[in-house]
Amino acid sequence: MPDADGSSTEPEDLHVRDLPAPRQVKGVIAPFFRVIFAWPYRAVLLGLYRAGIKPWQLTLASFLNNVAVGWLLLKDERFLPGILLLPAGVLDIFDGGVARLRHEDSRAGAFLDSVMDRLSDAIVFGCLFWSLSRQHLGLQSALCMSALVISLSVSHLRAEGEALGLTLSEGVMQRLERYVVLMIGLTAPGALLPVLVILTALGGVTVVQRGWFAVRRLAAAPAGTPDTGTSSVPPP
Repeated sequence: MPDADGSSTEPEDLHVRDLPAPRQVKGVIAPFFRVIFAWPYRAVLLGLYRAGIKPWQLTLASFLNNVAVGWLLLKDERFLPGILLLPAGVLDIFDGGVARLRHEDSRAGAFLDSVMDRLSDAIVFGCLFWSLSRQHLGLQSALCMSALVISLSVSHLRAEGEALGLTLSEGVMQRLERYVVLMIGLTAPGALLPVLVILTALGGVTVVQRGWFAVRRLAAAPAGTPDTGTSSVPPP
């Protein structure tokens, strides 16, 4: 990593205090995460950097972790896949941070990360839906499928906004929130049904929020004007 004077900074010269805090994103849990886990985040980020871990390795590891979660859900497991969502979510948080720290962030990397995230959502919710359907839990399986559709809709709105020059990061239920809430639903006895209701309801609110902000900005800005009203790197 080059210094301001053009010299090279080796990983050994970096310290925890030199590293950035988690990126500022919107949502219910994300602001608290950024404050409470700022120093642990920096410490782990530095460890990954010094270990030479590549961003795509973290992205792939997170995806494979979610595949394992889906496989366990198909076996009608609940607690273990809920626990495994934790490392999957952590890996998903750090791949972007490592990419920026190593100056390896690119459009190709962002595309890969986004595709893997959508596949992960489809695998986890799809396998949970299949498991619930086999147990003849009609209401829970329907809510699970609606949560998946809404999750993909939230991401689709962001992608459509970016194609029009907008950056849409609004929403109370984003990827971090989905991970945390679903972990609770799978690990806490009797919590899955209310959690699926929450995922569907707040996910629907997020769709409305992003759609409303997109319409307002498109109506207010001249054609071809890039959006500068939100964070430059929106959450899924």
